[in-house]
Amino acid sequence: MTEKTTAALEKLRNEIDTVDQGLLNLLRQRLNLVARVGEVKHNAGLPIYAPQREASMLDKRRDEAEKLGVSPQLIEDILRRLMRESYQNEKNVGFKQVNTDINHVVIVGGRGQLGDLFRQMLSLSGYQVHILDADDWHLADMLFDGVGLVIVTVPISITCNLIRQKLGQLPEDCILADLTSIKLSPMEAMFETHSGPIVGFHPMFGPDVTSLAKQVVVVCHGREQEKYQWLLEQIEIWGAKLVEAEANKHDEAMQVVQALRHFSTFIYGVALFESKADINQLLQFSSPIYRLELAMVGRLFAQNAQLYADIIFAQTENVEQIEGYFENFREGLEMLKSGDRKLFIEKFDLVADWLGDFSAQFQQESRVMLQTAADMKVN
Repeated sequence: MTEKTTAALEKLRNEIDTVDQGLLNLLRQRLNLVARVGEVKHNAGLPIYAPQREASMLDKRRDEAEKLGVSPQLIEDILRRLMRESYQNEKNVGFKQVNTDINHVVIVGGRGQLGDLFRQMLSLSGYQVHILDADDWHLADMLFDGVGLVIVTVPISITCNLIRQKLGQLPEDCILADLTSIKLSPMEAMFETHSGPIVGFHPMFGPDVTSLAKQVVVVCHGREQEKYQWLLEQIEIWGAKLVEAEANKHDEAMQVVQALRHFSTFIYGVALFESKADINQLLQFSSPIYRLELAMVGRLFAQNAQLYADIIFAQTENVEQIEGYFENFREGLEMLKSGDRKLFIEKFDLVADWLGDFSAQFQQESRVMLQTAADMKVN
């Protein structure tokens, strides 16, 4: 490289550094404005996530970017990442307390990750929250005295027994709720045990989320909805989307959404282990889509085995779903062994037709994920 080329590159790089510093200052200004927005929303009791405002803003910025010769997808990617940071910052301001009259809250199992997350969110909303964990039952009578809301978030395998054995003496007007990933059995246990308001929740996210903005919480209504309507409004203020479902329909869906998916990932991880696969080598040759698949395997096995055992073994119906998947796999293997390419293509086209417009939607969504995965590649 000549001295002239080196000097030209150095000059341009210095100019880029100056622009980057300007971008940093603008980002700081934007975050400051977002904090002020959070304060206004906090005082007004507005949700931190406003989907219509977000969609409108993104459309405008995409149009403006195109006119400037900037990739619309680039500005959308940047803004979405900024908005994620913004939601986290807005959360730190706190939230309006919807029900200022309710007595204290007790979270049973509150030292677990999910319980701690709800403790944080309720505390940020001004509620007095107490934790009741495995070693705290000698304090139960004191904590349950006058309690306004009890949330149960313990392993699935002990949820129903705990409700029946430990929660039969709650105040009649106390709201009893659970956060279990299956709903029918816990709801039945709550109905049998408590005569007051009852509601079941299933947060459809891991406990490592930093904001509830855009997260889904399934709601299974139980008894006296008017008594816990404030809690639904509070969760929406946190930014979550509430999806109502009957307990049995929810559990049927979870057989596919959770049990079948987690079990498939578990078996794939076991297969990699049994084959003594060299993960470093796989990463060297991996495409972004395969890297994501490996990431999902790693994410599963980085977490608590007991948690996933609870999910997969929670419903006897899960066995039927997994048996059906095994049969599909067996038939596919026979097709491969026989070299029947024609049948493969027929099956492929059948599934593609069944997915319909969802195929294009998922392709677009996955494209963004794959680009992100490629950007983060370090080896």
